[in-house]
Amino acid sequence: MNAKKTMTLNLTEKEMAALERLCRKKDLNKTALLRQALRLYELIDARLEAGEAIFSENRRTSKKAELMVL
Repeated sequence: MNAKKTMTLNLTEKEMAALERLCRKKDLNKTALLRQALRLYELIDARLEAGEAIFSENRRTSKKAELMVL
C-alpha cells in the first residue's frame, strides 16, 4: 500500500457545507469524497489536454452543454 501523507485544508463555510452535503448524499467520508474528486479532475484534465471536449446531456431534453474548466 502507498504511504499516505496528511494535509490541512482550509475551506469556507459554504465549501464545507457543500462537502458535507455531498458526503451525506454519496455516503462517503470527506477523505473518500475528496479522493474521488481528485481522480475525476485528473481524468477531465487529461481528456482536455488530449484535445477532447467534455459535454453533459439532459436525458429528458437531449440538451447538451460543454464543460469548461479553467
